[in-house]
Amino acid sequence: MKKLSFLSLLISSAFLLLGFQDQVANSAPKPSTTCPGNNSQFRIEFFKTNNQGERYSRGINHVILFNPKSPHLDFKVNVGLGHKIYAKDARGNFRREYIPKFFSQLIADENSQLNGRKPIAAINADYIDTVNKPQGLNISRGVEYSGAFKNRRSSFAISGGNPSQRVATIQIGKRGSNLLNYNVVGGNGRFYNQGKFKDICKALGELACKGATNRSMVAITSKGYVILLVNDMKANSSIQFSANNKELLPSQFDDVLEGIARNNCLGRIREGMLFDGGMSPGLFYNGKVYVENFGPIGSVFLIYKK
Repeated sequence: MKKLSFLSLLISSAFLLLGFQDQVANSAPKPSTTCPGNNSQFRIEFFKTNNQGERYSRGINHVILFNPKSPHLDFKVNVGLGHKIYAKDARGNFRREYIPKFFSQLIADENSQLNGRKPIAAINADYIDTVNKPQGLNISRGVEYSGAFKNRRSSFAISGGNPSQRVATIQIGKRGSNLLNYNVVGGNGRFYNQGKFKDICKALGELACKGATNRSMVAITSKGYVILLVNDMKANSSIQFSANNKELLPSQFDDVLEGIARNNCLGRIREGMLFDGGMSPGLFYNGKVYVENFGPIGSVFLIYKK
């Protein structure tokens, strides 16, 4: 009788344990809800990776991933001006009086605000010329602040209009619709074009290819997500230098970006280009400047929470 009671107790305990395990399994987050690309409500996230695009708290690649269609986000471009952005002269023309400004200034001055809100994220973008003017195509909320190379260099853009219809694009010159030219920032070499990767080392030149190896870039995935990435050993964060966690050469851009896309369910990388490198890369997120160099820059791309 005692043996039977003990056996019944053992069986009951086993069923209870199995039931508890089922509850734990059912309550555990499913991969589809934790992977940003499978979450329809995903907005924006900051994380770090190694050079294979794997999340790593001491990674050298500082990444901002966002969904341009999120109704909870808004965007703006800021440039170095000696007056309020969008100010007009006595004739009603937009003023474009440029002065040199650094990354920390462009993300914090009065012109960086949108409807009284400060940005939650930012990345450096365009080059600056000898008279402090941006070199590429730069358009902020539909107002143009561009330079001599606006029709020769690729630029990154987020369209205006209804958030659910927003698209991110990378191409040379203005887009076909005014709505598509809402927020645009100039850039440098384009290394992804319609899903095809190209090593642009020769096009960059010896110094930019192998000398100044801190990188600032943007990529767009086949699902429409945007990856902002800065790789810089001088970052204001802990980095564990290794063979798989160091400065990126142009031949390695696809490794890290495709790894990020794959590990976060973002689809494939469709478009990608560099922003200003050398003494310019900068990255800001949620009140912290993770990367800042000490050269004046032409523009910054800013992200806001509504």
